Amino acid sequence: MTEILALLQNIAPVVSATILQQMSHVIYGMLISNGRLTMLEISRWTEAGGSYRTIQRLYHTPLLWLQIQWIFFTSQFHQVGHEYIAAGDEVVFGKAGKETYGIGRFFSSLQNRVIPGLSFFTFSVIDVKERQSYPIQAVQMIKQKEQKKEKEKSAKAKKHPVGRPKGSKNKGDENPTLSPELLRIEPVLQAFLAILKGVLAVQYLVMDGHFGNYPSAWMVLQTGLQFVSKLRTDAALYEPFTGTYCGRGPHPKYGDRVDVRKMKKKYLKSDKKEDGVRTQIYQVTLLNKEFVFPINVVVILKTNLSTHKQAHIILFSTDLKLSHEKLYDYYTLRFQIEFNFRDAKQYWGLDDFMNVKEEAVTNAANLSFFMVNFSSVLLRRFRESNPEFSVLDLKSHYRGCRYVSETIKLLPQKPEGILLAEIFEQIARLGMIHPIFQPVSTV
Repeated sequence: MTEILALLQNIAPVVSATILQQMSHVIYGMLISNGRLTMLEISRWTEAGGSYRTIQRLYHTPLLWLQIQWIFFTSQFHQVGHEYIAAGDEVVFGKAGKETYGIGRFFSSLQNRVIPGLSFFTFSVIDVKERQSYPIQAVQMIKQKEQKKEKEKSAKAKKHPVGRPKGSKNKGDENPTLSPELLRIEPVLQAFLAILKGVLAVQYLVMDGHFGNYPSAWMVLQTGLQFVSKLRTDAALYEPFTGTYCGRGPHPKYGDRVDVRKMKKKYLKSDKKEDGVRTQIYQVTLLNKEFVFPINVVVILKTNLSTHKQAHIILFSTDLKLSHEKLYDYYTLRFQIEFNFRDAKQYWGLDDFMNVKEEAVTNAANLSFFMVNFSSVLLRRFRESNPEFSVLDLKSHYRGCRYVSETIKLLPQKPEGILLAEIFEQIARLGMIHPIFQPVSTV
């Protein structure tokens, strides 16, 4: 408990002493509990002062989670000289009922279908050297129920005349119309970048293939960042026109269409054979009719040497000078944010909370992501002697210490310090998947 309070002192500038005390009880209960992390479950494991009512007050108190996460990151994880990139993605988890704030129907990539639940868009900072993602901001995405009906009404009200409208131009508008989804994400991104300014030099934002389009790239470029994402496998790509102008009409912009399965040898950057699979990596600056500017394209083509079957992915960046190694590495690192989502759901109650009010839902979700970072700090001490030490081992350790502390209270005389340390060590090992055989300090 004292270790938890010591770590929470980093965020003291943005929360009150009462909130710190309440958070320490909640975090202690979350570290011990092995069931669903609801407020009631957490209150069952806390010590004196961590009643259900105390936990309920914390969940219904407005908290500055963006500042909390950022201060904790800079105090515990930020290392001068390391390279950092940003990643953004949406996490969807199912919720039943109709009373939970923001509940709607969202597409779940895990279930590959639309499900009733909640959606949070998260931005994280990724340490390229450590290959670790740290969630910084998580904001709930709310779908407007009346939006679809209004569109249908406006479509019926407008009668489009036959033919081409007067004054229309062949050239597309460089300022695209952002989708409702991007309009919800844009202010979240701006708030995220505002807090990084002056502290962390981030140049690239990586997002998955769902955002591999021109409006998303344009939105990111307006913030001063370069964009890295993935195109559809059937994306139409063209070489820039290099022929001779015929002297009539507009100057041609697009050259030959590129077949990603039959790329020219001059674009080949890497060619390796391993375990019966040939992996070829190509890089070239190409055009797409959806984009008004050229893009840096990297094609990864894999060929099964025995069956000759092929598969490919198309990565791209708005930075034309970015090398294929870094572009591929940055997009690979994007998956670290998925591990944050997994841990928040599996260990820290993102799937479990039963709060329904707006403030409580926001706090429950952000507390889950805060625990992803907080547990990383706790794990560092154990992994110095045991690199395989996991979150389940961490929870077993704290649960064992809780059992010991309650047992000692029943003894007529408290054991000596050395014996007490050995008891804590032995009991804390029970239930561990990767037990530690060296003495470690107790809570």
